[in-house]
Amino acid sequence: MFDMMKMMGKVKEMQAKMKEAQEKLKFINATGEAGGGLVKATVNGKKMLIALDIDPSLLKADDKILLQDLIIAAVNKAGEEAEVLAKEEIRKSTEGLLPNIPGMDLSSLLG
Repeated sequence: MFDMMKMMGKVKEMQAKMKEAQEKLKFINATGEAGGGLVKATVNGKKMLIALDIDPSLLKADDKILLQDLIIAAVNKAGEEAEVLAKEEIRKSTEGLLPNIPGMDLSSLLG
């Protein structure tokens, strides 16, 4: 028989674990590179840019468009990596709390 109280306890436990996991996301860092490492962008698990490193050789006026493209590419790569790391952190934090329901994706709860 379905135990509603037990299920409610699991939901509350999952909510607490999700909140804890979301707090940890700001400490996860992912770096993306572009232009063979000439531009490096680092974002945290909340997809916020926290560092940007530009090789001095790119800091010429005539390289502005190239520099812009490399920054965009590096930030996008870092954001993609941060998303993978954030999903893994959420998965680890909620593992075993709820039954494995096919199609249930908790990544939408990342905030």
